[in-house]
Amino acid sequence: MQSLTWWQTAVFYQIYPRSFADGNGDGIGDFAGMIDRLDYLRDLGVGALWLSPHYPSPNADCGYDISDYTGVAPEYGTLDDFRRFLDGAHARGMRVLLDLVLNHTSVEHPWFRESRSSRDNPKRDWYIWRDPAPDGGPPNNWYSAFGGSAWTFDETTGQYYYHFFFKEQPDLNWRNPDVKRAMWQAIRFWLDMGVDGFRLDAIDTIFEDPALTPHESRLSQIEMLRIWRENRSPEETKELWEQFALMFRYQVQQPGLHELMKELRALVNEYPGDRVLIGEGDDIAYYGNGSDELHLVFNFPLMRTNRLTPAWVRANQAERLAALPPGAWPCNTLGNHDVGRMWTAYGDGVNDAALARLHVAMLLTLKGTPVLYNGEEIGMTDLLLERFEQLRDNQAVNLYHLAVGDGIDPAEAMKMAAAISRDRCRTPFQWANAPNAGFSPPGVTTWLPVNPNYAQGVNVADQEQNPDSLLNYYRRLIGARQAIPALLAGDYAPLHPDEDRYLAFLRTTPDQRCLVVLNFSPEPVTTGFDLNGARLRTLFSSHPRPTRDEHPERLTLAPFEAYIGEVIRIGTDWE
Repeated sequence: MQSLTWWQTAVFYQIYPRSFADGNGDGIGDFAGMIDRLDYLRDLGVGALWLSPHYPSPNADCGYDISDYTGVAPEYGTLDDFRRFLDGAHARGMRVLLDLVLNHTSVEHPWFRESRSSRDNPKRDWYIWRDPAPDGGPPNNWYSAFGGSAWTFDETTGQYYYHFFFKEQPDLNWRNPDVKRAMWQAIRFWLDMGVDGFRLDAIDTIFEDPALTPHESRLSQIEMLRIWRENRSPEETKELWEQFALMFRYQVQQPGLHELMKELRALVNEYPGDRVLIGEGDDIAYYGNGSDELHLVFNFPLMRTNRLTPAWVRANQAERLAALPPGAWPCNTLGNHDVGRMWTAYGDGVNDAALARLHVAMLLTLKGTPVLYNGEEIGMTDLLLERFEQLRDNQAVNLYHLAVGDGIDPAEAMKMAAAISRDRCRTPFQWANAPNAGFSPPGVTTWLPVNPNYAQGVNVADQEQNPDSLLNYYRRLIGARQAIPALLAGDYAPLHPDEDRYLAFLRTTPDQRCLVVLNFSPEPVTTGFDLNGARLRTLFSSHPRPTRDEHPERLTLAPFEAYIGEVIRIGTDWE
């Protein structure tokens, strides 16, 4: 335990600033609101707060198009407000991480304004500019991940600029040392202020093939969209993913990435306090040799299913943990601001409440750092918007226009857009059974609609009064995790590998061994474990247990029960 750092033992919690707490009553979350809720976060038991972008931005991509890397968006407050938030979090024992967007800026960033002003501007080479193709069209057939061409023509200078995402997000040219120098300076600005680390956005896309090699995918984006809407066989799905990979193969994971991550790690290591880097990407290679690139890399493959099963989790853990380089630390999550909420994504429509408890128990008992997304602790769900004018996610707006342009009925196109819109998981946090769910004062129009299920108990105020609520379950579970050394630091060993009803594994340190059993079945399960004559002492369960001490040879679990028991050993060794 003494050798572990804070980022290995803390539970991380992602805050989406625009939707977390409205402190000034304008319908948009802000630092005043976040400061008011710091005690709530401390009482939840989380140890680190990751903020989605808080920087000035025209919000073409909800803050991921940054116009000033060292400022605070006016709608969120001031730099002094940020300092008060940072100091308040630190005073309560919580660390703060910022979202760091390395790949691109906003078109309104002063750097890009200079770059596009003329071909001989000193900052021209800070971005990716190319001449038109011989026919006057884009330089090649690359796509933007958010729809359409990855190239936008600029009338002023007669060239195209490259953007992996929206046209309002031009890619920086990281092969220019002046770009790197300017970005490192911005990073130092926040580290000097006391920020504890960064979550690195879209790192796969930082470099692109300088030869501009055309992709070889057989499908257009709209063709892929049509296929995606249909139910496909496993073979057809595999082919679809292969074509998708071909579509972007020259735009992601290009040479230079790992050298850049090593430079960034060296910069962060200059600062005291074990500052941390988390990568948005699932490639194990971003760990480097285990100590020279990123500290944590999200285990996104765990999330890529519509149903979490014991077999799925076991297979994921076996592959993931075996692939980690020596010294690397796992990082698990089941939700964030880009995907459907955990309750919605992994529920079965019948046992959603029980599964929500089981799934977070899994997340908090697997080896590694767990990352939660705000609202999961009260069971917030996706909200599918019904009207086009409600959409704020321009990815969904683009999809709608692509679909309508291809002849799809507007009503059907809206359903498609709502289903993929990231708005569905970004709705305002539900604080109370009150107008606007207590997020904003009555009568205020919130930036996204509030999910009406706040009135059915999906809110903090009601759940705080109910000892059996999901919120209080999260508090107990996080508290148990933080109090059990084996869950923080122990090795992971799966048990009963062929069992499809439950997931069982041991977490072991030299001084403690714990058995975790998670019943994924809607029926009671009776099973047994050979622990060499040891007995079990219950440390946590989602259900009442008949006695504190259990016999591992015959252990009965209630439907969807999450059980954690300490193995009470006989003698001086586990074996």
